[in-house]
Amino acid sequence: MNIAVAGTGYVGLVTGVCLAECGHQVTCIDIDENKIARLNLGVSPIYEQGLEELLMKNLKRGNLNFTTNYQKAYQSAEVIFIGVGTPEKEDGSASLDFLYSVCNQIASCIVKDCLVVIKSTVPIGTNDKIERYFKETVEECIRVEVASNPEFLAQGSAVNDTLHASRIVIGVESEWAESKLRSIYEGFHLPMVVTSRRNAEMIKYASNDFLALKISYMNEIANFCEIIEANIDDVAFGMSLDPRIGPRFLNAGIGYGGSCFPKDTKALYSLGNEYGYELKTIKAAIEINERQKLKIYRELKMRFDTLQGMKIAVLGLTFKPGTDDIREAPSLINIKRLLEDGAILTAYDPVGIHNFERLITSKNLNYKKNLNDTLKGAQVAIIFTEWSEIKELTPHDFKGYMETPIVYDGRNCFKNEAFKGTGVEYHSIGRMSIK
Repeated sequence: MNIAVAGTGYVGLVTGVCLAECGHQVTCIDIDENKIARLNLGVSPIYEQGLEELLMKNLKRGNLNFTTNYQKAYQSAEVIFIGVGTPEKEDGSASLDFLYSVCNQIASCIVKDCLVVIKSTVPIGTNDKIERYFKETVEECIRVEVASNPEFLAQGSAVNDTLHASRIVIGVESEWAESKLRSIYEGFHLPMVVTSRRNAEMIKYASNDFLALKISYMNEIANFCEIIEANIDDVAFGMSLDPRIGPRFLNAGIGYGGSCFPKDTKALYSLGNEYGYELKTIKAAIEINERQKLKIYRELKMRFDTLQGMKIAVLGLTFKPGTDDIREAPSLINIKRLLEDGAILTAYDPVGIHNFERLITSKNLNYKKNLNDTLKGAQVAIIFTEWSEIKELTPHDFKGYMETPIVYDGRNCFKNEAFKGTGVEYHSIGRMSIK
């Protein structure tokens, strides 16, 4: 099928590449000419496991291309997927400016019947509004319908999450739209949930926000474990064996980040307020997460009289391993605070430094290419991201390279037992400290 995909960010690019991998003829559209030129050379603008390989493979096959010429792409497409961003506004609601801009372009270009599929995360009812807009704007002889097809990919595993998803959710209001989407996804061989557009929109928010709730709940329990001298690892394991709970998203840490959970929790809470209904559990998740991000910073402030001139090694910058995305990463707010307090920082991340430098630069923040140089001479080390190379460090490494081996592990990368009797002071989340 001839498919156009609007947007070449995480959602749009992964969607386009995976649809091409399943045999469709796909054209991805973006307004950034430099980005499009690099994509046509097989260079991905984002770090995502397996993406660049599939990108190059399907460029060579000839069923994937990238363009800024949206007129031609939309005119020839049978189905148009929209995967542009819906960033958070100041009040927490989702901005739909990029989405409506694309819809305006589509309405001005299409010359034949077309199904428009919204993959972007949007407030409930948005698909209905967009279809009304098309009916009012496009010539009556042209059939334009809108379907909701939310994504459930996780950064760092987006390609796998798309090609091997737990389910495909489509929200449609006609058999024609359902038939189109069933045909597109036939080659994926995955379970499909067919429902209304509003239900599909709500499934996306409810799913993401439930996971955010689960993370926040475990962080609250972890914090309380420290007070009562319990161990969150044992607590989480005991919980995980209950099939109603399961093992995933039970890891304690310093909060979630990224482009989805922070934005989607705030957007759903804001939408609830618009309808006069306060989603109190969502509000709690937002508040807990914001507080959790600064847990280690508060502990440092209580522990030391001053952070002025303190040499601190920062291990990990991205919000999670497997991605170069630093949006809402706990490292951001912590590094800002530490720099304001006069700390001298060395930082390491295998893929996130370039993105981080765009947001924070300081004479007191130096980036290193390896972990040993990052730790060298540091008085405190803080772990913000559980990259595999960070998890491979040993107590001997901390003791051998640091001036004073004091480690604050925000991702519980290590077992407490590994630090007993080593001379390394080790602090983690939800467990007793090793001194």
